Amino acid sequence: VQLQAFGGGLAQAGDSLRLSCTNSRRTSRNNAVGWFRQAPGKEREFVAAIAWNGHSTTYADSVKGRFTISRDNTKDTVYLQLNSLKPEDTAVYYCAVGLKSYISSQYMYWGPGTLVTVSS
Repeated sequence: VQLQAFGGGLAQAGDSLRLSCTNSRRTSRNNAVGWFRQAPGKEREFVAAIAWNGHSTTYADSVKGRFTISRDNTKDTVYLQLNSLKPEDTAVYYCAVGLKSYISSQYMYWGPGTLVTVSS
């Protein structure tokens, strides 16, 4: 599994970004994909997860209503739409493949992450 997350960058509060997570070896099609983030000096935290078929999603309370996770298995890509960004959303965002869970240890494969910086 070779995961790659991209789409991060610099945004202002209230802006939107869309992150993408691709899997070059197509092994994520039958697995759940999760997004996690880690802010400077903080532990990695769960953001959102989506089942292999896209029919079930889960969100952290802190992003519910602002972020949307989706997937296109024909493109082996999972998306995380970030709307109404806040400075506290600043973090490195990681995608991971595994069991649909808010627990990071349930994910077997991780990508290198993409940095999102939100200014006020």
